[in-house]
Amino acid sequence: MKFFQNAISYIFHPIFAPIAGTVAYFIITPKYSPLELQSGNILPIFILTVIIPIIAYLILKNLGLVNSIFIPSLQERKYPLFIQIGLLFLILYKVIPNNYIPELYYYFVGLLSATLTSLMLLYFRLKSSMHLMGLGSLMMFLTVLSIHFEVNITLAISLLIFFTGLTATSRLYLKAHNRSELFVGFCIGLITQLLTVKFWL
Repeated sequence: MKFFQNAISYIFHPIFAPIAGTVAYFIITPKYSPLELQSGNILPIFILTVIIPIIAYLILKNLGLVNSIFIPSLQERKYPLFIQIGLLFLILYKVIPNNYIPELYYYFVGLLSATLTSLMLLYFRLKSSMHLMGLGSLMMFLTVLSIHFEVNITLAISLLIFFTGLTATSRLYLKAHNRSELFVGFCIGLITQLLTVKFWL
């Protein structure tokens, strides 16, 4: 059972939220998106939000600054959050402007705001679930995309809700978070995405 719960935590790790939203956009959008536009966004975003964070984690672990990929302690969580903030800024100022897509731009603004909020809470000794933050952000983004493009993706959203519940259960089972930390993380993800909607919907 513990192996299954760990597997869920790895599969729905928050580092996958940026690339998942990016790929989902190109699948859902009815706008014509040439291959150059898609690869110009997907490839650098994948490198910056998945590959580089993994390398950064390995470096931090070798330096003894973190002990686990799930970063349980408050102090350990600050290092990857600072790195993530820097990478999200890089995407907003260097990657997306080259192939500007307003929906993606504000999705990343929401992700950056959520990450900054989580970092700020750490200084008040409050820990939020990054897993639920990522899933909450993705869920709100898909919901608004569905409304924006008038595309029925109810099944995809329903599956995401199911996997969000499954991830929350796994985090509780592994004693990585309590219920309030999961709730706060989820709300951060939802609200930060919701606040960006007025700029592009």
